[in-house]
Amino acid sequence: AGCEKEPSSYMWIYILLGNMLRGIGETPITPLGISYLDDFAKEENVPVYVACLHTIAMMGPMFGFLLGSLCAKLYVDIGFVDLGSITITPQDSRWVGAWWLGFLIGGATSFLSAIPFCFLPKSLKKPEEANKDKTSRGLLENMGASRNKLSPEKNKPRKWSVLLKGKLMGNRMYFTFLCCSLLQFSGFIGFLTYKPKYMEQQYGQSTSKSNFLIGVTSLPPVGLGIFLGGLIMKKYKMGIIGATKFSFTMSFLAYAISLLHFFVGCDNYAVAGMTVSYE
Repeated sequence: AGCEKEPSSYMWIYILLGNMLRGIGETPITPLGISYLDDFAKEENVPVYVACLHTIAMMGPMFGFLLGSLCAKLYVDIGFVDLGSITITPQDSRWVGAWWLGFLIGGATSFLSAIPFCFLPKSLKKPEEANKDKTSRGLLENMGASRNKLSPEKNKPRKWSVLLKGKLMGNRMYFTFLCCSLLQFSGFIGFLTYKPKYMEQQYGQSTSKSNFLIGVTSLPPVGLGIFLGGLIMKKYKMGIIGATKFSFTMSFLAYAISLLHFFVGCDNYAVAGMTVSYE
């Protein structure tokens, strides 16, 4: 009974709130950034610009894993204890790396990188051949003009449930794309979450080396693929249907190649009473 102790640290609350604030700040970048590019860039250049945006976004996790690898080599209480008195190494299962250091470095970097956004102009010069009706602003203006012509009864605000059901969930292409994205991100998040632990357990690697290997092998090909996809779409000037066929083909090939993971692995450890008998 003397060995039992209830956890008294509330650090997880700060991590939770920090991630919530980070998510709130990150959310506008992708939809508004893509809309910004779509409004003020030539139509044939938009796929390349969007691909560059997502490629740079993939470099963030890559550097994050490399930073995590570096921080995992440092003891958790670095700066507060004498490192010469520590007798264990990062290969020891009792080792705890400086996990908190990455949050400080990442937060400071995010703050500094957000400063240039304050100097972006509200409006850019549109290409000469751009059609006003094809931009988001022109579309909104046309919608506003049409709405003014409607009768007051049709101008009443509608509930969010009606909007979601009629506009969003009623659009088959949007709903299909949403379901596809959920499946892809669910698989990708699970892959990034458990692959380091799998490498530690099955291949006897340290936390630092596992993060380093994932950062340099898994994420760069994804970023390269996104960038090449944007170049291919620009070269062949794909429309909605062409892009859908292209996406389906690449996703099917990725799924087929992913099946090869079932043939890669190690034998289970010999654990008495679990995988082998006590005899």
